[in-house]
Amino acid sequence: MPNPSPFAPFYFIATLAIAMILRIMDLFPGTVEFNPDWIALALIYWSIALPERFGVFTAFSVGLLTDVLTSHLLGQYALIYALFSYFSIRQHRRLRQFPLIQQCVFVFFCLLCGHSLIFGMESMQAANRLPLSFWYPVLTGSLAWPLVFMVLRAIRVLARISG
Repeated sequence: MPNPSPFAPFYFIATLAIAMILRIMDLFPGTVEFNPDWIALALIYWSIALPERFGVFTAFSVGLLTDVLTSHLLGQYALIYALFSYFSIRQHRRLRQFPLIQQCVFVFFCLLCGHSLIFGMESMQAANRLPLSFWYPVLTGSLAWPLVFMVLRAIRVLARISG
């Protein structure tokens, strides 16, 4: 068994920092409404891959940073990411055995619940109409899951990060 990397925390922080950059960056002009929640995808991956190292408190802390980064209600993403992490950790053994398509379904329902909570919180602040484009990040996030999974798994394997 290879020795684990002493730089494992650096890889966690680096992947989350890149996810935060992707979250606020408009990759292609005019497609900002399709931008998935990269931070949520990274949190779900690390919660499934290393549940003993990456827990609910970490997800809550990252959620607070995301709230500040995106200028949303403080605690909104913290709550949502903590829930994502909790459900991912609770089901991590089962999710590891699932094929990628079934994992996409899990990610879809996580993102759908998260967006529903966001809509509910924003509706309490002011009357909101629900445009169809509000749900685009749920679909694109689910479709991006295989790519996120493969990239983060390659990083984990190359960095020798194990649980």
